[in-house]
Amino acid sequence: MRMHVDTWDPGYGTSLSGDDRSPSKTEVETDVEMSDWRPVTPGTVAEARLIRLVDGVRRIDARVWLDSGEPGPPSLGVAASYAAGVVTCDLAAGSATLDTPLVERALFTADRLAAMPVRGATYISVPVGSDDPAKLDAGIQSKLRELEIRVAQQAGDDHDLLIVDGPLQGRSTLPRVLGYIKTHRAQYLPAAHTSVVNVLEAGQRTPIFRLGSPFPRLSWYVQLPGGDGAPWAGVVRVECPDELSVPEAVALADLSAVTLPRLASSPYKDPRAPQNLLPIGGLERRLRALLGDARLLHRSLRLAVA
Repeated sequence: MRMHVDTWDPGYGTSLSGDDRSPSKTEVETDVEMSDWRPVTPGTVAEARLIRLVDGVRRIDARVWLDSGEPGPPSLGVAASYAAGVVTCDLAAGSATLDTPLVERALFTADRLAAMPVRGATYISVPVGSDDPAKLDAGIQSKLRELEIRVAQQAGDDHDLLIVDGPLQGRSTLPRVLGYIKTHRAQYLPAAHTSVVNVLEAGQRTPIFRLGSPFPRLSWYVQLPGGDGAPWAGVVRVECPDELSVPEAVALADLSAVTLPRLASSPYKDPRAPQNLLPIGGLERRLRALLGDARLLHRSLRLAVA
C-alpha cells in the first residue's frame, strides 16, 4: 500500500474525482490511432509558436425570490456576473498579452423580466423556463460559453493552437481548437488502457480515442511535468472536434504534447499546479477582478428591488 498527498490545494478539491471509479456510460472507441496501446512520444514536432487560451469565470451575486401574487410559493432566480477573455502567448518571443475581455451580468429566472439596472451595472433578463436550481446553473454556464466564443472570435484566427478551458461542447467550430480538461470526473477507458495513462512521462500522451454521444469528439491524455508521482497528478485530457481526419487529429495531439508542458504551472505559483496552466491562472485572476465587488453588487440589487 502506497500513500500520496494530492498536489492540489484541498480548497479546490482534487484533480481526480472520487466518482472516477465508476465507468462512464459514454461509448468509447479506442483503436482510432492504434490498436496496440502504449505511451506516445512525439517525434520531431516543433512546439506551437502562437497560442491563444480562452477561459471564463462566473459568480452568483444574489439569489432572488419572485412572488407573482398568485397562489403557491415564490419562484427562485439568480443574479450572476460572468466574464470571458483570451490570453495570446507567443512562445518564441516569450510574451503574453490579454485581449479585450467581456463582462456581462444577468438575472436568470423561469420567465422573462425587464432588465434590472443597479448602481454601475445592468442585469439583463435571461429566462430559462424553470426555477429548478440545476436549470438556473445551466443557464449561467450557457451564457458564459457564448461569451467565450465571442471573445475567441474577436481575437482572430492567426494562431497555431486555440485552447479552451473545459470540454469543447458548443465551441468545436472555432479554428484549430482544443478542449483542455484538468479535472477528471469520468473514467472513459477500460482498465487495460487506463494502465497506459498511469505510466506516462512528462511530454508523452496516450493514443487518440473517440468519445461518442451526446457530443462526439476525439480525445487523448497528456502528462505534464511536476506531478510528484501521485496517481494521475499532472495528467490532463485534451479533445478536438470529431470532424477532423485521423492524421489531422494526430498532428494536433502531438502538438499539444510538446506545447502544453511549456505552459504548466508550479505549486508555488498556483494551488492547482501543474494542470492549471500559467496563462489561464493569470487570466482567471484578472477576470475575477473585472467582476467587481460582490458585496457592493449585492447591496445594489437589494436597493433596486426595494
